[in-house]
Order: sequence, then structure tokens, then C-alpha cells
Amino acid sequence: MIGRLKGILVHKQPPWLVVDVHGVGYELEAPMSTIYDLPEIGREVTLFTHYAQKEDSVSLYGFLRESERRLFRDVQRVSGIGAKIALAILSGASVEAFALQVQNGDIAGLSRIPGIGKKTAERLVVELRERAGDFIGGASGVGRNAAQPLDPLGEATVALQQLGYKPAEAQRMAKEVADDGDSAESIIRKALKAALK
Repeated sequence: MIGRLKGILVHKQPPWLVVDVHGVGYELEAPMSTIYDLPEIGREVTLFTHYAQKEDSVSLYGFLRESERRLFRDVQRVSGIGAKIALAILSGASVEAFALQVQNGDIAGLSRIPGIGKKTAERLVVELRERAGDFIGGASGVGRNAAQPLDPLGEATVALQQLGYKPAEAQRMAKEVADDGDSAESIIRKALKAALK
């Protein structure tokens, strides 16, 4: 099983990547959350990987963060969710935003993720609510502790993602309007006002 790859990023065309490891090109499928943060072509990259073998195919998935791989694996334990929807979840929300939606039982927010209808969203909440904190914490201490409050900029970014903006876009929108001392509500209001101009 391949658990991690370190090599040169030689191709990037969402959702596909090719990483050259000592002359061998590994083709991986990755969520947009990883693709947004990849270095330029020709630079070194380290990816956590998930290897999946079916009767008629072999697939390799790549993630910049261990928390993304953990979420990718865990959501597929929910009935009716496969790799395609798991990638859509990571492409439509950050790990933190998804965990918050599950913990809060935000069926409407989860239903806005492509490929997830109301019934699937309800199953996600029922089956993952107790483990949602593990997505952002985990025993290794990697990522954000679920009990640790986000700063106003972080809260605003998560809220914008819950409104349907992609993680990188939500982060950019919040950063562009945030001033020192702003509350999360103030940042959200200003970001939405700027988006409507």
C-alpha cells in the first residue's frame, strides 16, 4: 500500500495530478482543497495518499493534509458514499467547515455540497456526528482541536464556506475586508457586500 509520496509535481489538471518520484510518474486524483494549495509545476511536493483497488480498477488519491485523507476515508464508511462524493465534500468545504456542519446538524449546508442530497446529509450527521471532532483534531494532534475557538477571521471564513463559497475563495474574501478588531459578523457582512459590487 502507498501511504505517502514525495516528488516533483509534473502535471496538474484538476482533479488529476502527476508526481514524479525518481523517474516514476504517479497519477493521483485530488480534491480542490489540495489542488488550490499545490506548489507550481516543477516544484517538490509531499502528499498523503489513499490507495483503492476494485475488481476492474486501481486508484490513487492525494492529499496535502492528513486531516483531508482521514475525512476522505471516514465519510466513505457512510452508506451510499464513495470516493467521488468524498472528493466532492473536500472540494466544496474545508475539513473544519464540514466537521462543524456535521456537529451542528446543518442539513441545509451539507446539502449544498455537490452530490449530497437531503437524505445523504442526514445520514452523514447521524453516522459522523460523534466522530466529527476527530477530523480536525485526531490523536496525533495534527490540525485544529475541535474545542479550540476560531479567531474572527477563521470564523468568518468557515461561515462563508457554509454559504457555498469554495475554501480558497472564502479565505480570500474574508482577508480582503478584515480589519484589526473586527468581529466575525462584521467580516462576513463586509465580504458579502464586497462580493455584490
